[in-house]
Amino acid sequence: MRLLLAIFLPFVAFFTIGRPFAGLICLVLQITLIGWLPAAIWAVYALGQYKTDKKIEKALRSR
Repeated sequence: MRLLLAIFLPFVAFFTIGRPFAGLICLVLQITLIGWLPAAIWAVYALGQYKTDKKIEKALRSR
């Protein structure tokens, strides 16, 4: 679900992972048609980093 948000509404994806300031910057970037593609790529990348961070936290807690 978050991946679809990251592609179609990149700024919303940042709000769902707890990065509201980045979401606002992404919204400004997304407002321009040319900036929408970099905003979507940035959101997908940030979502991947978020998932990786959660996996690392889970692995460290299970020790």
